[in-house]
Amino acid sequence: MSSKLLIVEDEVIVAMDIAAKLEKAGYEVSGFVSNAKDCLEKLKSNNIDLVLLDINIEGDTDGIELAKLINGYHKVPFIFLTSYYDKNTIARAKETSPKAYLIKPFNVEELVANVEMALFKSAPTSNNSDPSPDKFFVRQDHQLLSLDQSDIYYAEAYDNYTYIHTASEKYLISHTLKSVEQKLSSANFVRVHRSYLINFHKITCVGEGFVYLDDYQITVGQSYKSDLFDRFKIL
Repeated sequence: MSSKLLIVEDEVIVAMDIAAKLEKAGYEVSGFVSNAKDCLEKLKSNNIDLVLLDINIEGDTDGIELAKLINGYHKVPFIFLTSYYDKNTIARAKETSPKAYLIKPFNVEELVANVEMALFKSAPTSNNSDPSPDKFFVRQDHQLLSLDQSDIYYAEAYDNYTYIHTASEKYLISHTLKSVEQKLSSANFVRVHRSYLINFHKITCVGEGFVYLDDYQITVGQSYKSDLFDRFKIL
């Protein structure tokens, strides 16, 4: 699906030219407006991915003031397309944290490159789009019990089920170990055996072919040793 762009430009011919170049490059231009009020209305009713802002626009609110309003109310990324490059204007623009500042006149390659980089910088990361929750719920005796990741010592495969071990309890859940691994934070948990997934922060000692998590002794498979030892900071 192509990214949706909005152009804020007070010269219609210029706006049409920019829109044509962007559409030819594969973007969807949701429209162009000439003032702050119309821009904010567009942002309310459309799922805009990026705004292209001229600084000198119609009305009492210039493009930089409009950028502040966008930051405050809509959190939509924007780039400036302007003929102004004096120190004062650039200093004001920097305060709004634009994704780019493009000086007119520019060619289509510059335009597309800056738009692409702005969209790339604004794209959510996999960690932001699918964060691992700190708290889980497990079924136990027809109830859902709260369980924090930090409480888990290790997970153990049991056919198509998994045992979750804490300091004092063991819970059987109807998920494979691979499924549990995908749900737990990769920063905290590491696979050490085809049957074991451990909480790295619970390791108290490492032996020959084993790791110890307080009183738990867990076998380390030969093919998993490298990934495990890569995490160690040895003094």
